Amino acid sequence: MLETRNICLEVDGGEEPLFLLNDINFCVPKGHFMAIVGPSGCGKTTLLKCIAGIMSTTSGSFIWEGRDLAEEGDFKPYEIGYVPQFSIAYDELTVDESIESSARLRVKGTEDEINDLIDSVLEETGLAEIADRQVKRLSGGQKRRLALAMELVSSPRVLLCDEVTSGLDPRSEREIVELLHKLSRKDGRIVISVTHSLAQMELYDSIMVLVRGNLAYHGSPQAMIHYFGVPHVEEVYPQLALRDPQAWGQSWLKHRSDYYRRMEQEHVEKYRLMGQTPPAPAAADDEEEEEEAPSFFTQFFTLLKRRFAILMRDKTQLVLQLAMIVVFPILVALFSSKGQEQLHSLTDQASNDIAAEVQAQQEMAETRAKVGSAQSGIIMFEVILLGLMGSNNASREIAGERLIMEKEKFAGTKTGAYLSSKLVYLAVLVLVQSLWMYLFVQYFWPLRGDTMNHLVFLLLANAAMTSVCLGISANCKTPDQASLLSIYLVGFQLPLSGAVLALPTMIETVTQPFISAYWAWSGSVQGLDNDVLKAVNSIVQTSFSAINLCHIVLGAHIVVGIILAYIGARRERWE
Repeated sequence: MLETRNICLEVDGGEEPLFLLNDINFCVPKGHFMAIVGPSGCGKTTLLKCIAGIMSTTSGSFIWEGRDLAEEGDFKPYEIGYVPQFSIAYDELTVDESIESSARLRVKGTEDEINDLIDSVLEETGLAEIADRQVKRLSGGQKRRLALAMELVSSPRVLLCDEVTSGLDPRSEREIVELLHKLSRKDGRIVISVTHSLAQMELYDSIMVLVRGNLAYHGSPQAMIHYFGVPHVEEVYPQLALRDPQAWGQSWLKHRSDYYRRMEQEHVEKYRLMGQTPPAPAAADDEEEEEEAPSFFTQFFTLLKRRFAILMRDKTQLVLQLAMIVVFPILVALFSSKGQEQLHSLTDQASNDIAAEVQAQQEMAETRAKVGSAQSGIIMFEVILLGLMGSNNASREIAGERLIMEKEKFAGTKTGAYLSSKLVYLAVLVLVQSLWMYLFVQYFWPLRGDTMNHLVFLLLANAAMTSVCLGISANCKTPDQASLLSIYLVGFQLPLSGAVLALPTMIETVTQPFISAYWAWSGSVQGLDNDVLKAVNSIVQTSFSAINLCHIVLGAHIVVGIILAYIGARRERWE
């Protein structure tokens, strides 16, 4: 049994507190199908989220099978299923893959057991015939069935559904309500559905009516019309406006016991007509065996496999990745021939003719300046373009799927497994992008210096920007906000690096530690041949840092980005 006792949710309303939920009391037995209805803004979704533990109440308690959830812990992930209003499946995956991913993240079992579970859920929800269809090709009703199927893999004792019939045609709406009714008859499961619709009320065991956070009614559908004194159920909402919300709440408290007795009798009668016995309440000393969650590595590999599958099927993102990998190195290589010619002309000359020697020295200085400019510019160009790739890699990676991540965390997915899968996925992108940039440019423009040192700094430059942008993504409210901040971060890299114009000492001291492009550029330049390094020094006023220090600072950028990403991913952010 699920019971609520004096549930209140109070928020700051200015001069007086505002109650989103006000003294809510009700009981729901096992094997019960309940609808929560009421006008918009009455607190339906808020109450559902409080039951799930997504939102915290100001006072009161939820009792589940005799256990006070406030004192003894929330529902275990396997005890509860929550179907939110937003989609919890990726458009690029198939129905079968979506259910398989949910099962492997939530249920521990052998390969055969998982496959049998998937087949069973597909049959139960009527999705078996379209198991190979991509989510983006499903109808509204099919997507709602898929959301239910993804929750049923863990056989939840309590299933909470938020507006799962919203926007559906009448036939699809009835099919979903009938499915929910059937699910409530299996294993004594409680199904609670928030809905605006007052259709199909006869399929519910009880109806809860809320008005501005107050409980106006909770009883059988048959008694609701009598209670509100209206000829048709559609006239209940207008009737609610005729009295103060608190007056409705007080009125219900007076009549509650009578209507609860009637609801219990009707509930028993429904089961009798089906030839079944209503599920018995759990005894106080009954202890259900706690189900084991999948291991960290099972969740990690499931998430990683899913992420690569999404990438390969997301044509827009895949084309963009390939375009950057191909085009960016070509842009750098366009400047390579000029740099090579100038490097060959960088030679010391001696002459007995003073005028000729002066002219030669002047030409050498000009050549040295051109060589230094080309060397410094090409290295910085590589670093900036890899920074742009890093921003594209990670800026929307968490923010773009925030709600799905929250839903999967709610269902038992470990934050560490989720973040680790992202880091490995991004590490592969960084490796491919940086290595190809290095090999392609090196072919057209052989670096005059330590080539391995240059490769390391290209990898670090990309990894640092990717990591920091992942941290930004994890802490932003929207993907657009994360993308904008990440682009700004890349945009400031060149002017604040000092590669073009030296910054004032005071500004340089403050900004330099945060500019990854400076450290990658500085470290790469320090690895150039001595003559080439002198050429760069002849045109760059910014002082270079030691190679080891550059390694340390870029490594620190990566670590800080990962820490920020973990903090952001761990934080709950449903809205």
